[in-house]
Amino acid sequence: MDSLKEKAQLTCKLTTPELHERKRTVIAELKDLVLDQTETQTGFKYKFDGSDKVLDLLNNFIKTERLCCDFFVFALNVAGNSEYTWLELSGPEGTKDFIKQEIGMLKPPLDPLEAT
Repeated sequence: MDSLKEKAQLTCKLTTPELHERKRTVIAELKDLVLDQTETQTGFKYKFDGSDKVLDLLNNFIKTERLCCDFFVFALNVAGNSEYTWLELSGPEGTKDFIKQEIGMLKPPLDPLEAT
């Protein structure tokens, strides 16, 4: 990011305690449900179970985040057989760093010893 204007565009506009609490609880619940993640050129894709409960959580997340982080671009890919759902978070330059620092919805890499 080259300018202060660009940096200001990548800020959370969260102002009310209720919205802050909602964001905190929804993100915390989603973090535990991430099955896989993929880094993209402009953000991240997260794999979730395709259940209705998870879809509801993802919709709540999107509704909250678009109010406070209006620079995000959301893509929700839902398989017809309900097996998996993918949420892609992307945006302008700097979005990946913002996700890492502010949302932190990144699962640590799987320990190879745990995979056996």
